[in-house]
Amino acid sequence: MSSPVSKRSVLKLAGWAVLAASAALAGCGKKEGEGAGAASGSAPAEGASAAAAPSGPLKIAFAYVGPVGDAGWTFAHNQGRLAVEKAFGDKVVTRIVEKVPEGPEAERVIRDLVAQGNTLIFGTTFGYMEPMLKVAADHPNVKFEHATGYKTAPNMRTYDARTYEGAYLAGIIAGGMSKTGTLGVVGSIPIPEVIRNINAFTLGAQSVNPQVRTRVVWVNAWFDPPKETEGAQSLINQGADVLFQNTDSPAVLQTAEKAGKHAFGWDSDMSQFGPKAHLASSVIHWDPYYVQATRDALEGRWRSGGVWWGVKEGAIDIVSISDKVPAELKARVEAAKAGLKDGSFAIWKGPIVGQDGKEVLAKDVVADDKFLGGLHVYVKGVEGAVPSGQ
Repeated sequence: MSSPVSKRSVLKLAGWAVLAASAALAGCGKKEGEGAGAASGSAPAEGASAAAAPSGPLKIAFAYVGPVGDAGWTFAHNQGRLAVEKAFGDKVVTRIVEKVPEGPEAERVIRDLVAQGNTLIFGTTFGYMEPMLKVAADHPNVKFEHATGYKTAPNMRTYDARTYEGAYLAGIIAGGMSKTGTLGVVGSIPIPEVIRNINAFTLGAQSVNPQVRTRVVWVNAWFDPPKETEGAQSLINQGADVLFQNTDSPAVLQTAEKAGKHAFGWDSDMSQFGPKAHLASSVIHWDPYYVQATRDALEGRWRSGGVWWGVKEGAIDIVSISDKVPAELKARVEAAKAGLKDGSFAIWKGPIVGQDGKEVLAKDVVADDKFLGGLHVYVKGVEGAVPSGQ
């Protein structure tokens, strides 16, 4: 997850005030920070150890790119933080800082969190990678955790969720529910993570209807409800009757609701924002990883490296599937989910071709994480071009 976030007040969409208030109250279990404007595998990889287990309460800080009330990405991370508090009680003290922009401001905030005595710091967006590396080099006794990144240090490791698995499961439903055969995706930032999700969504849909086509509108932001709304409406105007997103607010779902179309929730359960339009929500459960990382730090077992968790580890799921979805489609979803969990099914298994007709994966070849981490082309069935420079 990654990229700049709008600092405008965006909780004015219908129903958001209630969610924002409840999320803010939930986030106050320990110490809570102000906004920045005011202020692979199944287990961690081996590597150099950072500091030993702390002697007092472990001070943990979370830097968020969006507001806790976004109903999506940041909300999901904060649920993981609350799970840590519940699991460890007075052994930990947590703090958050919301709406931290990527770049120099992120470095300032992270340095401030270190100065406050936090010795385990989570940065929850791709663009914090370089700032965190700089701060980590200056504070070898502090443990840093960076979401969705690929660079590590002796005291900094990476973690991610296989969101493409949830996208594929949503695609199965979309492929069976679309009447026009045209799907729409509101994309955030054209990086491999998002391109991978668009492709997986399309592959899932094509497993039900091989003739499905996917159109994409890029908004170049993770959380910008007005732009997300415009993008969703544009896709509807182009004939898309089922919408998907890789953005953080419920705006796409709400737009589909008003237009009488279907859509999905992303990162968190968004069903309440468009109950008639909502087909299902692809969600991330950060709880397992955050609890494990905290336990590692408390018990002196923390190591550098990287992890990438998905359905198998309980980090990815699809929830609140609508009653409108036929039993046959639900069964397909459950079968795919079971295969992802036990390893008998691979989404990225050849033959897979790109939109130009060239082979991306040969027959029976299963993509490795290196391939997935560098994906920058659309699969056949996705219309348009990946934005230049990516």
